[in-house]
Amino acid sequence: MKPIKLPYIFVIGNEKGGAGKTTCSMHLIAGLLAEDLKVASLDIDCRQGSLTRYIENRKAYNAKNPDKPVSVPHHFLLAESKATTISEREKEELEQFETILKEAKDSADVIVIDTPGSHSFLSKLAHSHADTVITPINDSFLDIDVMAKVSADDLSIVEPSIYSQMVWEQKMARAKRDGGSIEWVVMRNRLSNIDATNKRSVAAVIEKLAKRISFRLAPGFSERVIFRELFLSGLTLLDLTKANYEKSFSLSHVAARQELREFLACLEIDKIISAR
Repeated sequence: MKPIKLPYIFVIGNEKGGAGKTTCSMHLIAGLLAEDLKVASLDIDCRQGSLTRYIENRKAYNAKNPDKPVSVPHHFLLAESKATTISEREKEELEQFETILKEAKDSADVIVIDTPGSHSFLSKLAHSHADTVITPINDSFLDIDVMAKVSADDLSIVEPSIYSQMVWEQKMARAKRDGGSIEWVVMRNRLSNIDATNKRSVAAVIEKLAKRISFRLAPGFSERVIFRELFLSGLTLLDLTKANYEKSFSLSHVAARQELREFLACLEIDKIISAR
């Protein structure tokens, strides 16, 4: 990780939906809050607002369980522009984003921005303000396609794809705006516990791609039901030992918590804590 300057901004991005961005965002937020860092969260997915609903569920849990509350970030949801032209809409979105980002910077050590699973002006804008972009991708060639075109003949990388090009463009935009740099971290998500040929092939391609387009690989999360179950309660894996959680703590939960700890360690959260 590059030298730390607070507030530090994480952007969770991937232009393909269903990659696990919101789950990654909420667990990162919980990990930062657990270290007593002041955290602001921005949901710029105006239409779906999945992170916003996750945090609303978290607040609802606190209201029902005042004896065992969980920490909540200072949260912002960008409102969808009602402008009728593209230029007017982008102007409104830019003004709203900059206003909210300034408020978040004034109150937080770390800012986590959850982006939509599509190409948009707001997503590009958020990426250009990142210190670290985290891209979760499902463990399949269908998901890799958004990052690079891969040859079916020999699994060689033909060329970077649309999302990789966008990240590169925003790195240039960041450097031009304030001289800053953007670190890019990719995590394989929803990993199968079965050692299949496809799993090994995907791993080999991602390792080659990391060298080709300059990103760092982070440990990902295995496919586990627990991640989908926790959304409705607003809880994360880090909350289960202290929150009122009705189900018994299983070996699968223990393994999932260890995966999360390894992911957070890869992000070098300790350096952010030291910079506070």
